[in-house]
Amino acid sequence: MAKGKKKKPSDNTIGQNRKARHDFTLSDEFEAGLVLEGWEVKSLRDHRLQLADAYVYIKNGEAFLMHAQITPLQTASTHINPDPRRMRKLLLHRRELDRLIGSIERGGYTVVPLSMYWKNNHVKVKIALAKGKQKHDKRAAEKDKDWQRDKQRVLRER
Repeated sequence: MAKGKKKKPSDNTIGQNRKARHDFTLSDEFEAGLVLEGWEVKSLRDHRLQLADAYVYIKNGEAFLMHAQITPLQTASTHINPDPRRMRKLLLHRRELDRLIGSIERGGYTVVPLSMYWKNNHVKVKIALAKGKQKHDKRAAEKDKDWQRDKQRVLRER
């Protein structure tokens, strides 16, 4: 990749949670559907999404996406009051939900959203089981990433 150029996300990606990969050690990833209202779909087509503080909450055997902010468009209907941070239900298979619940209860994991994207005109969320990193783990990961980048730079110069 040339200097200064950033990798563009694919056309079907709505938004990503880059903070999750920094703050957590990720293990298993799942793809979940999402129950949305009409104004939310219109806003997502305009990429008005923020996943930085979002997490998945499991209650009564159902998974919900919490604190994901979908900012409403100015042209949203005047007779509704859109709530940008409302709780949204995730659509998962029963055995996926059971696996998530077991990991959360026994293993001390949490579930975080990684990205939101379009798949066959449906909105999908990629979620992952995650374990929190401590400060020294974050520093070690950053140091390792810097070393790999420097190593590649030295190899390219030869």
